[in-house]
Amino acid sequence: MPLSKPLLSKLPLSPAARALLPVRLMLAIGASVGVAFLLVLVLYITDLGLSVWERLQRAPTTFWVVYLFILCALSGGGAYAVWRVLRWGRPSEKPRKPAPPPDEATLRERMERSEAAGVPVYDIRHELEELQRRRAVGEIIVAIFGEISAGKSSLIRALLPGTDIAVDVCGGTTREVSYYTWTSSAGDRLVLADLPGLNEADGSLDRMARDEALRAHVILYVCEGDLTRNQYEALRTLVDLGSPLIVALNKIDRFTEAELVLVRERLAERIGEQVEVAPVQCGGVEEVTRIYHDGREETSLRERKPEVEDLRCALQRYLDTDPQVLDALRDTAVFVLAQQKLDSAVAEHRRGKAETIIQSYSRKAVFGALAAVSPGTDVLIQGYLGFNLIKELCALYEVPAREMDTQRFLNLAGNQIRRNFNLLLALVGNVFKAFPGIGTVVGGMMHAVVYGLVFESLGKAVARSLESRGDLVSGPTLRMFEDNLSEDLEARAKRLAQLVWARKREEEANAGTTTG
Repeated sequence: MPLSKPLLSKLPLSPAARALLPVRLMLAIGASVGVAFLLVLVLYITDLGLSVWERLQRAPTTFWVVYLFILCALSGGGAYAVWRVLRWGRPSEKPRKPAPPPDEATLRERMERSEAAGVPVYDIRHELEELQRRRAVGEIIVAIFGEISAGKSSLIRALLPGTDIAVDVCGGTTREVSYYTWTSSAGDRLVLADLPGLNEADGSLDRMARDEALRAHVILYVCEGDLTRNQYEALRTLVDLGSPLIVALNKIDRFTEAELVLVRERLAERIGEQVEVAPVQCGGVEEVTRIYHDGREETSLRERKPEVEDLRCALQRYLDTDPQVLDALRDTAVFVLAQQKLDSAVAEHRRGKAETIIQSYSRKAVFGALAAVSPGTDVLIQGYLGFNLIKELCALYEVPAREMDTQRFLNLAGNQIRRNFNLLLALVGNVFKAFPGIGTVVGGMMHAVVYGLVFESLGKAVARSLESRGDLVSGPTLRMFEDNLSEDLEARAKRLAQLVWARKREEEANAGTTTG
């Protein structure tokens, strides 16, 4: 029986607690009913399970097998359906496997295929031909690599006493690759390649130096202490390619023994223990002050004795390995270099082709809007053109064009277009004010220009997504599309307006000629 108000008023409770007491009682009753319902449900499920188990024990083996198969199929199907529901709307995550190192046969096949598609492959072909020439000669090439003024040319002069090599304290003396023949103490005949220094004033020789370093059997990287960020990135690239690498730590006279140990440890920590660090002193000139017994001082310059023995020993350890191993490492580095050049050539070719396709469809969108004869036909025309634009761009980037995904993307893009359409019309209308005598046809012409702007922006966003992601990813592509719509908008609108105006005047001239 519910508590009456007089009875509640006699309880020793505060006014606030007395006001909440009926609510608490209702919650307690509801919780009791819920617990009772759960107990009944558990008992029912238990009874049902025991009953089924008892019947299954009396069933034949065939029935067991069929029953378990159906149960597993239903469980698996239900779990998959739940997983798909949870994954709905999330971008698909495809794990990327690391690309295997390129081999010559695959590289040549891809090069021929790219050349047939119109990609210029002269540099790649030249790279492979140069590799064949060096294989035939059988020379072991050691590249002297590093930043300007690090002492690369001085190091070669220390290794080859009496060689006429230009050395300038201003740095940047080496402007091209120079080759010097050197015979090691063990009788190995080497070719030392003196490369231009990295990060000179305009950086125009950086690519030449990096490419030649990758063509070498062994790389001597010359530095003067701990690595800068640019030096570390250059070294990291070479280490990742597996190129045999020795770091020549130059000008060791500036360090104490303890400092030299710390610098070597720091270099090994940053570039890996597998890379040898050899301290060297490339010679040069030092200032010597002699103090006589009568107090007189005399200053003179003398040649500093080179210290390159540690470097010679480190280099000899590489040369004592199997020559086929050095050749294989050099070949792999050259194949990576050729593949990078081919990738750049293909990307550049695709960008040019994509721009041609985008401009072609932009013109078609403009002329399609001008040719629309009844309301709604322009939408059909633009939808057809948009679908084919994406299809051609996907074919160019060798990405499967799935019809459902393409249509879904176009629908999403259409929502963005509708939000921006009136703003674009207003801007195009202001542009057309610069054209005298347009008259009443300006409405259709404005729509034509807007469609041209849309197709340019959409095509560039799709091409960029296909190039950078290898797929048409809706979210980022739509954001790029919206950004592209406002980029250099007035200049593009003027260009398309001139195209539309010229087309209209041409049509009017043709109509006048026909009438006449």
